[in-house]
Amino acid sequence: MLYQRSSALFKDAQAVIPGGVNSPVRAFSAVGGTPIFAKSAKGAYVYDEDGNRFIDYINSWGPMLLGHAFPPVVDAVIEKAKQGTSFGMPTAIETEIAELAVSMVPNIDKIRFVNSGTEACMSAIRLARGFTKRDKIIKFAGCYHGHSDSFLIAAGSGAITFGTPNSPGVTEGTAKDTLLARYNDIANVKELVDANKGAIAAIIIEPVAGNMGCIPPVDGFLESLRTICDANDILLIFDEVMTGFRLAKGGVQELKGVDADIVCFGKVVGGGLPVGAFAARNEIMNYLAPLGPVYQAGTLSGNPLAMAAGLAMLKAVHTDSGLMNRLEEKTKYLHQGITDALAKNNVTHTINRIGSMISVHFAEEAVVDFESAAKGNNDTFKKFFHGMLNEGIYIAPSAFETWFITDALTYQDLNETIAAVEQIAKTL
Repeated sequence: MLYQRSSALFKDAQAVIPGGVNSPVRAFSAVGGTPIFAKSAKGAYVYDEDGNRFIDYINSWGPMLLGHAFPPVVDAVIEKAKQGTSFGMPTAIETEIAELAVSMVPNIDKIRFVNSGTEACMSAIRLARGFTKRDKIIKFAGCYHGHSDSFLIAAGSGAITFGTPNSPGVTEGTAKDTLLARYNDIANVKELVDANKGAIAAIIIEPVAGNMGCIPPVDGFLESLRTICDANDILLIFDEVMTGFRLAKGGVQELKGVDADIVCFGKVVGGGLPVGAFAARNEIMNYLAPLGPVYQAGTLSGNPLAMAAGLAMLKAVHTDSGLMNRLEEKTKYLHQGITDALAKNNVTHTINRIGSMISVHFAEEAVVDFESAAKGNNDTFKKFFHGMLNEGIYIAPSAFETWFITDALTYQDLNETIAAVEQIAKTL
């Protein structure tokens, strides 16, 4: 494929945007080459500025659960834009989407909308600290909760890609209040809690990790976290920015039957527009201003365009009784096809999958945490990525990202993807 237009656009962008991108992983630094500049997208496909069509497994990093340019979302945004794009005042649609979200997700009474997943997680931590009157938090190596200072301690995703898990600009004072645990290692969590008795406000976790590839929790891990938090008056925060309304209509809390104290959302809840949210039961959420002492605000929070997109998306998810099963079956089909194609060509690999999230790791052992994810063969991944790109398949330009399956994918698309993997496997 030719990428002349994308190359020219990237050169222009580098002159006025740091690195030529507004989010680092887009720059292709981990895989080499020139990033693809998107021009349009529809259904399961994204089209670049050179006219190339790609089967899309990024789907804007998760929100396009029902495909790009999903008509009910597009129509809702257009109609709402005609009435005004921002007011800085309460609107009825904010209450409507809040009521629907609260009805779909277990164990929450109130929800507050913000503008990104980063903002949602940052606000959730502030709320947890204010509610418990404690300072320290536990996060897990390889989990990514946005670029707030508290979280850029052994962060996942783009931070791994660039080899700077501890970002300059994060103060020692901030870092000392963030304790690092190993994902899927409950004994390690117990050690940290025992060593910091009465000082930990919250444990925050991606209940299914998506920023070191897709890594599901091992059996009993989330349940044990809940037990530890209950015994030590610690709040359990689920970062469901990726998994919320995707792995189940009520997210991982519904899927695994484990209650969190605070839940963070993004991606699907905004229908593709910049939206985040955090939610909890009344006694916690009532600590937020204007009811309580914990301050959080945002001029564009609850933006009518974003609320319209999110409401249309949630309504579609809520009313489609077969959606989650279809997504899981398509992901399972893709998993089996890729496994067969790579095994047939003796390519060392392991695949993680849960619901509509999946990742291919070129590693010999099971990938259960950041350490095992980092053992994957990155050179093989680079060849795989560019091979897929040349075959018209767009996957994340990082070995540390999950793929997101959309309901718009047909089995013909999946078969085309599997055939591409089989061709590429011969060269790995």
